[in-house]
Amino acid sequence: MAKMTKSQTIASLAESAELSKKDVANLLDKMVELAYKEVKGSSGQFVVPGIGKLVKVNRKARMGRNPATGQEIKIPAKTVVKFRVAKAAKEAVL
Repeated sequence: MAKMTKSQTIASLAESAELSKKDVANLLDKMVELAYKEVKGSSGQFVVPGIGKLVKVNRKARMGRNPATGQEIKIPAKTVVKFRVAKAAKEAVL
C-alpha cells in the first residue's frame, strides 16, 4: 500500500471506529496540538503508546563541510525533535 494521506487516514479510522470523519479529524488535530505542547514544554517528550515517542534533543555545535566547495563551516548548536519507534512497533513490522 502506498503512503496514506491525512484524509485517507481519517476516513479509514472513521470507518473502523464507526465515528464521523469530522470527529476523527478533530481528535487527530487535538492530538497533534497536545504533542507539540508537550514536546515544547518541560517534559520534552510525547509518547504514543505502542507506536513511539517524540523527543526534544539538544545538538552540540560542530564543524561541517560545504559539499560544493569543500570549505569547512561551523554548524551552530540547535534543538531538534526526533521520533523514537517503540519496541512493539518494530516487532509488529518485522
